[in-house]
Amino acid sequence: MASNPACIFCRIVKREIPSRILFETEHCLAFLDVGPLSEGHTLVIPKYHAQFLHELPDAEMADLLPTAKKVAEAIGCKEYNVLQNNGRLAHQAVDHVHFHVIPKPNESEGLIMEWKQKDVSADRMDALRKAYLKL
Repeated sequence: MASNPACIFCRIVKREIPSRILFETEHCLAFLDVGPLSEGHTLVIPKYHAQFLHELPDAEMADLLPTAKKVAEAIGCKEYNVLQNNGRLAHQAVDHVHFHVIPKPNESEGLIMEWKQKDVSADRMDALRKAYLKL
C-alpha cells in the first residue's frame, strides 16, 4: 500500500493522528471532517496514497462510492452532496484523494456553490466527443 509520511490522511490511516472513524474496509476509511460544512460532513479516503483520482489504481477505488453511500445512509442524509476535488484550482486542500459526503439540511448549511454554465457550440461538442472517444 502506497503511503506518504508527510500526508495527514496517510497518518490518520496509520492511526498516528486521532480521528472520528465511522467506517473502514480493507481499502478505505471514512471519518468525520474536522472542519465540517454541516453536521455529519464525512471524508471517505482510500488507504492508498494518490494525490489525484486518475493516479489511484482501479483496485483501490472499489470501496469508495459504496462507502460514501453507507455513510449517507448512516447519518440520515435526505439531501446531500458527494464531492471530489483534484488540484488546487479545483479546491483540493489535502493532496490525497478524498470524497466529501456533505449533508444539505437547509439553504445555509452544507455545500454552497454557484454553477456557471458555459455556452459551447455543437461543432465544439462534436470535436470534443471525437477527441475523447479514446476512452
